[in-house]
Amino acid sequence: MIRKNMWLWVVLAVVVLLLPACRSNGAPAPETARTLALEPCWLSHPSVSRQYEARCGTLEVYEDNTSNSGKKISLRVAVIPAGSSNPEADPLFLLAGGPGQAASTDFVPLLSGLSRANFKRDLVMVDQRGTGGSNPLVCPSLDVPEDPLYGAPSDEAETLEWSETCAAALDADPRFYTTEHAARDLDAVRQALGYGQVNLLGVSYGTRMAQVYQRMYPEQVRAMVLDGVVPLDWALGEQVAKDAQRALDLLFARCQSEPGCREAFPALPEEFDGLLDRLDEEPVEVVLAHPLTGEDIRVLLSRETVGSAVRLLSYDSTTAALLPLLIHQASVEEKYQPLAAQYVMVSESLSTSISYGMYYSVLCAEDVPYYPDIMEETGTYLVYDQELVRSICARWPHEAMPDAFHQPLRAEVPTLLVSGEADPVTPPAYAGRVAAGLPNSLNVVVPQMGHGNLHQGCLPLLIRDFLEAGSVEGLDAECVGKVRALPFFVSPVGPKP
Repeated sequence: MIRKNMWLWVVLAVVVLLLPACRSNGAPAPETARTLALEPCWLSHPSVSRQYEARCGTLEVYEDNTSNSGKKISLRVAVIPAGSSNPEADPLFLLAGGPGQAASTDFVPLLSGLSRANFKRDLVMVDQRGTGGSNPLVCPSLDVPEDPLYGAPSDEAETLEWSETCAAALDADPRFYTTEHAARDLDAVRQALGYGQVNLLGVSYGTRMAQVYQRMYPEQVRAMVLDGVVPLDWALGEQVAKDAQRALDLLFARCQSEPGCREAFPALPEEFDGLLDRLDEEPVEVVLAHPLTGEDIRVLLSRETVGSAVRLLSYDSTTAALLPLLIHQASVEEKYQPLAAQYVMVSESLSTSISYGMYYSVLCAEDVPYYPDIMEETGTYLVYDQELVRSICARWPHEAMPDAFHQPLRAEVPTLLVSGEADPVTPPAYAGRVAAGLPNSLNVVVPQMGHGNLHQGCLPLLIRDFLEAGSVEGLDAECVGKVRALPFFVSPVGPKP
């Protein structure tokens, strides 16, 4: 078992979006003959038992696709054909989050929610360059003892040495793995598959990718769905602790509004603050069976590890339902194993789904150069070491994007924007900022929910209806207001009956 470097985990705990950019590119291409050969394949994800039948292929593109010269790389492309015998000509391109996730893998848990849209339209997944099957920027593992201590902090020198070693070991030039380069790839795939106009569905960082592609190729985009929306004028990590605290405050307030949760945990915020204060004074080492392998492992619970775990658990209503119980068990009952087990599961799940090299290639070029000199993060539970991130980026090969990169998108394209009320990463206010530049848009907020909601309640039907109409006019989104999160667990058995 490999321990993840704690400093790197603090950095990766903010993963989920990034800044895109911009230039224009010509008239719409008509449908053309398909030049990319596709063969039968199966798509899978470790957390999902079902596999999906698809057709897959690879497309060669220039690594430096601004000059179209030099080395070439291969892009993995997966298409799930429409179920209808009379499908629409415009497919739905699925854009993954991170940055650093691979669409052909990380959309698999969401495909059941997209089955209605898939009936009339092909679903197209392109692993963004640097991820999955598209020349992944895989960093070397750290040398760790046979009996690692999960969550143990490594010193800054070790982390910086690791980042330099990673960049040097890559069979790639990290400067060419930004959002704009990926947008050019996306259009190359569109042409190779013979499509004319396309629809875009982006989740998290994928919403940045969608906005960048629309700006660069405006005539090729028929409609967009943006779920967990990132404004183009916002830098990843700039308000990460503030947004996480807002979501946790909403969760605590919702606990107090549910009689069963309020009765079981009447002083939840105070319990959480007390737990963090105690861990500040003395972190707790916990021995437990690994949640997946059953092997004994040691976990160091500190403010940093608990903060990372709480933030990631608050992403989804299913795991957020556990938080009051986990906090109470650790703070009042001094039962640390359940919280430690959740920390291991969420940290390993994220770290195995993210391409570190691609993540830093985007972060260092598109975000960190635009951090304010002083980031106000006081009064929050989450630790984000911006100076460490700046130091990593000082060593990572990159070219900072021009200021025009951060201009908000202004476009007439029909757009459905979706936010979770309690999203710890992209709160609803972010979608409001983007919607201001999209006059033909509908902005919906899903009550009580966290990050990524296209599969919740009536959203699959709403997305299908929007894509069929290609317009937000007359779109009835009232059903979204009826969505509710799972009730909180008040014991290991579950919620109060």
